[in-house]
Formats: sequence, structure tokens, C-alpha cells
Amino acid sequence: MRYGFKEIPLEMEQDGIETRGVECGDVYSRYIDLPAGVDFTPLLVGLPHDQCQSPHWGYVLEGSITLRFADGREETNRAGDVYYWPAGHTGWTDEGVTFLEFSPTAEILPVLDHLSKQLTG
Repeated sequence: MRYGFKEIPLEMEQDGIETRGVECGDVYSRYIDLPAGVDFTPLLVGLPHDQCQSPHWGYVLEGSITLRFADGREETNRAGDVYYWPAGHTGWTDEGVTFLEFSPTAEILPVLDHLSKQLTG
């Protein structure tokens, strides 16, 4: 199975945010493009500890994104970084960022459903 990033089904396109995702067996693959100023923190309210409950593995293509983990530690991932974010985190962008992300399907889908409900009010 192969996908060009524009062939991955569009999840959301709003206010400069573009997310695409596809289920590939037990792994959900996503292409994410975020402008500066995106903060997931308010969108995660209502999830356990108000944090994303899915782990993610990925690669930052352009820009940077900052994460805060459950233990309070912060980390900025920049273009060229390969990352692992354990469950229990939030994140935001001070500049735009584009990244590829891979998550366990069973763990990410409830988070995506929650985000969708938060965004559509």
C-alpha cells in the first residue's frame, strides 16, 4: 500500500490547518500542516488529564512544534527530527510546522473524534 501525501484522505482544512489521515491496519498514518499559533491545549480539555492519550511516532518535515508531556517536561521538535511522543501530552506551534505522524489506530481515533467535536462545537 502506497500513498502520496495528497492522496491521503483529507481530515480537516480550516484556518491554514490541513490534516490528512489514513488507516493502514493497526497504524493510523497522518500528514499534518499547521500554521503558527495553533495550540491543542484547549481542544484536549475533556480527555483524561486534558491531554492527548495516544502515542505518536513521526518526522518533522518543516518548521517546529513544542510539546508538553504529563511530567511537565517540554520539548521542541524541528525540521529533520524523528520523534516519539508518549501518550499524555499537548502541543503548540510558534511557527508553522509540517510533519508525518504514525499512531496506533485504536488509540488515535478516539482523540481525533474528540478534536473534531471540539472544533465543530
